[in-house]
Amino acid sequence: MNAQLQYRVEQFLYRNAEACDNQDWDAYLAMFSEDSEFHLPQWDSEHVYTTDPKKGMSLIYYANRGGLEDRVFRIRTGKAASTIPMPRTVHLLNNVRIAPLANDELEVRVNWHTLFYRMQASDQFYGLATYRLRPDGDSWKIARKHVVLLNDRINSVLDFYHL
Repeated sequence: MNAQLQYRVEQFLYRNAEACDNQDWDAYLAMFSEDSEFHLPQWDSEHVYTTDPKKGMSLIYYANRGGLEDRVFRIRTGKAASTIPMPRTVHLLNNVRIAPLANDELEVRVNWHTLFYRMQASDQFYGLATYRLRPDGDSWKIARKHVVLLNDRINSVLDFYHL
């Protein structure tokens, strides 16, 4: 990988995290392709998590962007009591690794850490994520986001904006 591609991919992911932190849902959703899959598997045991969302349990699974759009709709309309009030978040990404795929797509692996504050309490989630990025003009669209939550003892609300 060249340094320019590394920089561009990192900046794309940072913009995605910033849009989420700023609750700029239109910008956030625009970074996902229409057919984008979003998957947060459930752990089967201490070191094994489900790999097929159609056969195993998932904490979150959206087969396409419509699932994220539905969550955003519920946030905007107040139809999700769990999001009132919305938490303040900061997403931290590091150790960005890029591998080329067919058709100029990229597989990007990152470590992530999200800190959040809601209802006078601070908490955090952290883990690993794998993105499949599809070329879109001079940038990309997220064609798949697969998230592994490492601290899966969940004492609060967990939603896409935590990941």
